[in-house]
Amino acid sequence: MPHNKRESLIYTVIMCFVMVLWMSVYNVSLHSGGLSAESIRAGWLGFPAAYIFAMCCDWFFVSRLAKGFAFRFLVRPDGHPLKKVLSISCCMVVPMVIIMSLYGALENVIHTGQWNILPMIWLTNIPMNFIMALPFQLLIAGPVTRKVFRLAFPEGKVLA
Repeated sequence: MPHNKRESLIYTVIMCFVMVLWMSVYNVSLHSGGLSAESIRAGWLGFPAAYIFAMCCDWFFVSRLAKGFAFRFLVRPDGHPLKKVLSISCCMVVPMVIIMSLYGALENVIHTGQWNILPMIWLTNIPMNFIMALPFQLLIAGPVTRKVFRLAFPEGKVLA
């Protein structure tokens, strides 16, 4: 886990990259009928805008909300590190799925022009994204990001 604002920003950049890239390809695959070279290409092309949007949401809004909720209701700030990681990760996934599902739905209706089905796409995206994002975050993205982060930036190397 990051220990200061600089580390937190670096960690967020890495984590957001992994999650947004994976979820972009996943969402394009959902709406195009399956995983294919074309869905990977489309996910990659839509990635930069989604990444910037997700970073802004994460950095300015969701991380504060998630940490506040986790430390108020789920775990103490001086609690076991694994409990803190799991609590904050779960608390991050819920609002990010809701926000990014709306982003994906908007992206979809912009391409199709079917604005009347925006609420339905958004509401159907939320559970489908949640069942992918939570396990991916807890089992793959989180551990890989933490490992890469600490290999690149050993504790105490990034100054506040």
